[in-house]
Amino acid sequence: MQIDARLVKELREKTGVGIMDCKGALKECEGNIEKAIDFLRKKGIATAKKRGGRTTSEGQVQSYIHAGGKIGVLVEVNCETDFSAKTEDFTSFVKDIAMQIAATNPISIDREGIPQEVLEREKEIYSTQARESGKPEKVVEKIVEGKLKKFYSEACLLEQAYVRDPDKTVQDLLNELIAKTGENIVIRRFTRYQLGGADDQ
Repeated sequence: MQIDARLVKELREKTGVGIMDCKGALKECEGNIEKAIDFLRKKGIATAKKRGGRTTSEGQVQSYIHAGGKIGVLVEVNCETDFSAKTEDFTSFVKDIAMQIAATNPISIDREGIPQEVLEREKEIYSTQARESGKPEKVVEKIVEGKLKKFYSEACLLEQAYVRDPDKTVQDLLNELIAKTGENIVIRRFTRYQLGGADDQ
């Protein structure tokens, strides 16, 4: 089903949710705006966006040690209240995020955190590969776009498939917790250590 751009714009304005999520919700609900709003609220996305501006000064720092002490992670996750920070759900979430980082080695939390030079290097590699395989310029752009999307899904923590349930992204997991707690929750920062830089065996 083709989704009208005006419907996507209207849904975005009503929910504050990203274009792709709006399109997905409208497809799921056959273009019905009210049903799409409910769909997004059930998934916790709409409420997550609304809470995005609220201050997060509580939270937890958790560690995760993997592969017999060869990989270690420290992660800080913030929320609005001390009450939420002490719940079992919040603690489990922070531990799961630390484990995710140990397993997948992301470059940053989101796209904004990826250094510009890394991005430029990736683009350069993809476009050179496409040109050398004899693809026309228009196709080269599409190929670079597709490969960048894949790069983001591996390099950005929030866009990664969740290791315990690959049908979800880490962002989906975060949205679920935001919906459950009714608070703004932010993965603030992380550090990943790998012994001698060797691969995890």
